[in-house]
Amino acid sequence: MSWQAPPGVRAECTVRTGGVSVGPYSSLNLGTHVGDELGAVTENRRRVRDALKLPEEPHWLSQVHGAIVSDADKGAKTPKADGAIARQRGRVLAIQVADCMPVLLSSEDGAVVAAAHAGWRGLSGGVLEATVKAMQVSAKNVCAWLGPAIGPKHFEVGEEVRAAFMAQDARSAGGFTENERGRWQCDLVWLARLRLERIGVERIDAANVCTFEDSQRCFSFRRDGVTGRMAALIWRC
Repeated sequence: MSWQAPPGVRAECTVRTGGVSVGPYSSLNLGTHVGDELGAVTENRRRVRDALKLPEEPHWLSQVHGAIVSDADKGAKTPKADGAIARQRGRVLAIQVADCMPVLLSSEDGAVVAAAHAGWRGLSGGVLEATVKAMQVSAKNVCAWLGPAIGPKHFEVGEEVRAAFMAQDARSAGGFTENERGRWQCDLVWLARLRLERIGVERIDAANVCTFEDSQRCFSFRRDGVTGRMAALIWRC
C-alpha cells in the first residue's frame, strides 16, 4: 500500500506478508513489543529495508497513544512519542499499527515530512494538530494520507470515547453511529479528516482499507488479540 506523495518524498505502508514470523505474528511483523521472537522481527525489518531500499534504519517510536512529537533529525533512539518529523533527506519515519491509523504528512514542496499514530486516544488528544504544528509550515501547504485502520463497522466504543471528541467539537458527532447495544461505532477516518480540515489541511487522501476486514494483508488487534504490527513509512528521497 502506498501514497502518491509530493515530489521528492516517498511513502509506503507494509502488509503482513513476506516475513519470517510464525503463529499469530505471521509473517512480516515489525513490532518488537508484541511477544514475537526478536530474531524474527530483526529479519523482517531487514527485509523491509532491502525491499524498499531504505536509506537508513527507520526512526522507530515507542508509541504510547499520546501527542508527543519527536524530531527525528535530533537522533533520539526509540523515543516515547506518537508523532515524528524530519527535514533531512534520507531520514525515515515509521508508525507501527494494527488497527490504529497511521497518518503520513508532507509539505507540498517536500521540504519536511511527518508521521503520526492516530488511534482514538491520540486523535482526541491532538496528535495530528501537534504533528502539523511541529512541521512549522502553513497547514494549507500540508498534504496528508490516512493509512489502513479499523473501519467503523468493527470499531465499537463506549460513550466515554464519543464524549471525549464531542467536548472539543460538536461536529464530531458525525464520526459516531449508535448501535443496538447503546454503544457507538467509531469512524477514525472521518474524525481524522475533521480534525485536519479544522486546522487548515486541505489535501487529504486515504487508503480506505479496514484492517479488521482485510485479514490477508493486515494485522488487527481487535480481530486477533495477539498479533503483529505493520508500518507506515515516509522519507525525503
